Amino acid sequence: MKKRIILLFALGTAMLFMQCGTEAKNGENSSKDSSSVNSDSLKEDKKDISEKTVPVEVIEVTRGDISNYILLSSNIETEIMADVYARAQGIVDKIYKEEGDYVKKGEILLSLEPEQYALAEQAASVEYKKQLSKYKRLKVMHEKKLLSDEEFDDAKYGLDAMRIKWEEAKLNLDYMKIRSPITGRVGERLAKIGKRIQPSDKLFSVVNNKEVISVVYVPEKNINQLKIGQKAFIFSDNIRKKPFNGWIKRISPVVDPQSGTFKVTLGVKNNNQLLRPGMFVNAHIITDTHNNVLLIPKATVVYENQYMNIYVVKDSVARKIKLISGYEDSERIEALEGINDGDKIIIVGQAGMKDNTKVNIVVNRGPILASNKEGVKN
Repeated sequence: MKKRIILLFALGTAMLFMQCGTEAKNGENSSKDSSSVNSDSLKEDKKDISEKTVPVEVIEVTRGDISNYILLSSNIETEIMADVYARAQGIVDKIYKEEGDYVKKGEILLSLEPEQYALAEQAASVEYKKQLSKYKRLKVMHEKKLLSDEEFDDAKYGLDAMRIKWEEAKLNLDYMKIRSPITGRVGERLAKIGKRIQPSDKLFSVVNNKEVISVVYVPEKNINQLKIGQKAFIFSDNIRKKPFNGWIKRISPVVDPQSGTFKVTLGVKNNNQLLRPGMFVNAHIITDTHNNVLLIPKATVVYENQYMNIYVVKDSVARKIKLISGYEDSERIEALEGINDGDKIIIVGQAGMKDNTKVNIVVNRGPILASNKEGVKN
């Protein structure tokens, strides 16, 4: 009986080992099958990734005008400006205009206390009228031959002298009203009510902002490129609008030997009066213009060492083209070679791109808006 029990136990143990071996083998085969499936899936994913396209935005090449220019910095000055002084001493009585106020030529800015000069004018008026009455009596006597020519001439000269004194007194009285010598705006008011002023005291400054200038100093190498009336543009970093039109108004014939520059005065159209005297501006003096040329935005350019490259989309493939450039401005570049009308250039998505990359155009911004702007700095 005991031997039978031992035999059954050994048989059960053997069967158990056989079952465990089978399960292990099945698990190993299952693991191999799973690894094979995952490997095939990765291969398919890589294949899908390689076939995917890069989304980009493009802009179409068009034609326009672009200019060559000399870039210089300057400050705005007013061509018409006047400092206002009193012509007689006195005490400030009233102030009629403040800084920034618009004034016309001859308009009163302030007045001085007039009493002293008013009395002097009245006294001169009385003396003149007295002399006029005397002259009329002597004239009647002269006509009747009762007065010599010499005495009558003295009376006439005396009347003229009194009339001049009266006119002088009226003029001094009028000087109590300080008037603007030009039309413009009050740039500075220095006078104060109650202050005694002298003819040497500056009271106001008046500027006319409609006629402003920009004085620049041009290198002598450009002296043969400039002439009176030549076109220019004025830009201000603080006024984000269109450039202000300008022109060469005056050219100095003298070159400064120390700086090697010569003075050029630019007239500036400032009808809206946005430019103010003292403002810092950049002056672009146009020296040459290329008309109806192919233009591309600077934002499309990819810089690679000293070269400029752009990517043109043809048949859904981005082709890298080395840009041969001509004139350029702050936004655009003239393309001399390799670009044709209507070519679609990548403007978003070109960074890090390689030649012959498949792309998908998600946005087409259309053609560049052509405009006649300033061009490359000389």
